Amino acid sequence: MCGIIGILGKGSVADRLIDGLRRLEYRGYDSAGIAVLTDRGIERRRAEGKLDNLVKVLATDPVDGVAGIAHTRWATHGAPTTDNAHPHATEEVALVHNGIIENFKELRDELLARGRTFESETDTEVVAHLISEQVERGVEPRDAVRKTLDRLHGAFALAIMFKSHPDLLIGARLGSPLVVGHGDGENEGENYLGSDAIGLAPFTQKISYLEEGDMVVISRDTTTIYDADDKPVVRPVSESGASAAMMEKGNHRHFMQKEIFEQPIVVAQTLKSYLRRIDDCVSMPDMEFDLAGFDRVSIVACGTSSYVAMIGKYWIEKFARVPVETDVASEFRYRDPVLGKNQLAIFISQSGETADTLAALKHCKAAGLKTAGIINVPTSSMAREVDLLLPTHAGPEIGVASTKAFTCQLAVMAAFATRIARAKGVLSAAEEKDIVHHLSEAPEAMNFALGHDEDIEAMAHKIAEARDVLYLGRGPDYPMALEGALKLKEISYIHAEGYASGEMKHGPIALIDDHVPLIVIAPSGPLFDKTVSNMQEAQARGAQVVLISDADGIAKAGEGTIATIEMPKVHPLIAPLVYAIPVQLLAYHVAVAKGTDVDQPRNLAKSVTVE
Repeated sequence: MCGIIGILGKGSVADRLIDGLRRLEYRGYDSAGIAVLTDRGIERRRAEGKLDNLVKVLATDPVDGVAGIAHTRWATHGAPTTDNAHPHATEEVALVHNGIIENFKELRDELLARGRTFESETDTEVVAHLISEQVERGVEPRDAVRKTLDRLHGAFALAIMFKSHPDLLIGARLGSPLVVGHGDGENEGENYLGSDAIGLAPFTQKISYLEEGDMVVISRDTTTIYDADDKPVVRPVSESGASAAMMEKGNHRHFMQKEIFEQPIVVAQTLKSYLRRIDDCVSMPDMEFDLAGFDRVSIVACGTSSYVAMIGKYWIEKFARVPVETDVASEFRYRDPVLGKNQLAIFISQSGETADTLAALKHCKAAGLKTAGIINVPTSSMAREVDLLLPTHAGPEIGVASTKAFTCQLAVMAAFATRIARAKGVLSAAEEKDIVHHLSEAPEAMNFALGHDEDIEAMAHKIAEARDVLYLGRGPDYPMALEGALKLKEISYIHAEGYASGEMKHGPIALIDDHVPLIVIAPSGPLFDKTVSNMQEAQARGAQVVLISDADGIAKAGEGTIATIEMPKVHPLIAPLVYAIPVQLLAYHVAVAKGTDVDQPRNLAKSVTVE
């Protein structure tokens, strides 16, 4: 959940380090810093807050050199102050770190007892001192890092440079992503480290992904990778496909807005890889197991992805008649779940690096379960671990609040639910054809929904004034209510909760008064009348209702609402994909009305790589 850049360059690296950090700032923005090797040794510049604060520091106090490391932080140990900002350094060593060192206190106490002094409250500084101790005794940097890695418990990606070895960078990963960039063309004779390919896009497209436990020793001309057993290994060099252009907002005010508007096309791209329109059937990647053999499914995810899991439960049970359990990943292992040999475990993650979800995946693999992953980054740790990768094609998602990744995950989940139902023999070819046709209609319906952007913007001020907001939905629209509430509180900081509409009278209705907006997600269909009945119970107690429905639903129940948002009339299967649009736009415009930082909301980061 922090961003790392390292450059062994031929020319000045300070501005290039900042350029790389700008592409990684979505990973964390509590503080930022760079360390550069100069004639005077290791020089650091750090600042708390966002990257622009570091840029201001460098404007008044520049630093220059041809090798350096940089970091943008999401705080774990220690408050987001300048002293706690990375890089951390001794006289001999500077390093940046993504992750968490779980045994740092014992190591810190040990170092203090030996007379080492600390500048920060972070776990990271411990690693700098452990390596530095050995280098100061004459141990070669590679060996000093290896011995230190053997003592660390937790999850980490590290980029390390050395005062006495100006042509050397060392990287290591365990549980947190790290990639090696290989200079070519005009950048030949340079090499790089980064948290992901996007951060290195301005410098190179040639990328090697480090595996769990890998350490890499980098010079300007060579990269040597060692596995967890300290044996030299070769990791493939691939074309990343990332580009600096991916990071531009275009004519949109925020990345989140841009990504909301990209959804029809990225959902269409995703569906295109799963729907065979010539045969009107669902196609899946090759798999080494038979879906018909599973009599139980577990779906594990965090945050927004967990709501995809909940909707997936509705779909798989309805279409395939297979029982499904859903778990938030942070709780999964700790409840000691009962796992069976005929059970399929599905994991959902945008980044493919989410620590809780990755740990749950490894737990299931250790128990002998077959695993599948709905993942947006096909080179990520999770994508490499699962038995069946079900990629989404959302492209890079920079806004911290997930939008297009969510709808692409829904599209894949719908296709997978259909495929397992066919494999189980409970869905006919004609029924599959019908589902394929409805899924194919989703992008156009989503585009229609985007056409109400200005209407939603115009009424957002009615919600922006609220202190509390409630969301209601039934069936698959209940997880959409949860997602709507999450989006609103993530980026506007308004307290919001989502409820199954039938649960209102079992407690939450006590919160209703004429100052509490109630967002009701209710497409016309078999559950509409019951949802509206619950809505009217709240209206009778003063609730300020915003109804999101189609024209039929609004005509039937729109009276007495403070606003309505009209959606196209769609099949219930694709309703979650379509109704995600107004839910996202409402949160976005409320946040803009309140003046909050939409793309980088406080205390959050895009990729959560610690538990």
